[in-house]
Amino acid sequence: MIGTGDIKRGVSVEVDGSLYQVVDVHHVKTKKSAVYRVKMRDLRGGHIIERTFNAGEKLTAARVERREMQYLYADGDSYTFMNTETYDQIAVPHDAIEGALPYLKEGDLVQVQLYGEEALGIELAAAVNLEIVQSDPGVKGDTATGATKPATLETGLVVDVPLFINPGDTIKVSTSTGTYIERTSTR
Repeated sequence: MIGTGDIKRGVSVEVDGSLYQVVDVHHVKTKKSAVYRVKMRDLRGGHIIERTFNAGEKLTAARVERREMQYLYADGDSYTFMNTETYDQIAVPHDAIEGALPYLKEGDLVQVQLYGEEALGIELAAAVNLEIVQSDPGVKGDTATGATKPATLETGLVVDVPLFINPGDTIKVSTSTGTYIERTSTR
């Protein structure tokens, strides 16, 4: 059990039988008492809810672990990850990692969120390196305008890149915004 004063961003709690991760907390003082307005993300469903708790109220802390695992392969609607220390494999359902799929390729190391033996989702790095598989050629001399063109990456994600980027180049892409950051290597 944790008190409302111990609620911080990133803490996992169990409320009404559901698992939530705290996204944001605001302490609000009223004339009668203090309350905590808490924005939480459902770890199983992915949706965000807002709840208000009275000061001194107790919540059940949920023990959500993060383990480094390697993505191995997709099999229908599940994705297999391997613990790099014990070589145990777990299947994660498509719904739990749907938002991360455009940035995930076989062999990548990620943090898998586990509640007991149940996989809740994954956490990606802030940026990933992906290879460009298809892109239109840039027009020579048209680089001063900062123009961009669409490029398809090895995972199927399409991002806007500068005109000097070519198929075979590897670029760094932000996993939070899905945008081009920089070119990391050429073929």
